[in-house]
Amino acid sequence: MKKLPMIARIVLGLMFFVFGLNGFLNFLPVPPMPAGAAAFAAGLSTGGYFFPFLKGLEVLCGVLLLSGCWVPLALVVLAPIIANIFLFHAFLAPDGMAVPVVIGLLEVYLSFFAEPYSKHIKALFHSCKCQCQHEGHEHGAGEKSEKKSGSCC
Repeated sequence: MKKLPMIARIVLGLMFFVFGLNGFLNFLPVPPMPAGAAAFAAGLSTGGYFFPFLKGLEVLCGVLLLSGCWVPLALVVLAPIIANIFLFHAFLAPDGMAVPVVIGLLEVYLSFFAEPYSKHIKALFHSCKCQCQHEGHEHGAGEKSEKKSGSCC
């Protein structure tokens, strides 16, 4: 079981590295899309910056996952990308739901269940608790300290 996080990380990294590179090099054929999906993609591509930025992030995060460096950062950056891939297929191209489900499951596994990455991701969801220097007053993020300097956090 200790190899499962490494396998999941490499599979997810390969998927984003290969599909990200495909956005620049076009070595894999893109299947025809339904009309709504094609219109959505055409709208995003008219600005000229979105797809190169997106595919560049996918390649970068794929490299980070494959190398094992800064994996929690790669997982955080990929989370909204994966959510959009899933929603794109769910609403605009439902025939291709297999790949988004697989990458979603890999992301959730690596982010919340696989050691050593899950502890870093879960830490993002913990509230800020700090001990003030005065009167032992403890407060969470967003609460103001009674000190004149503002919040302790």
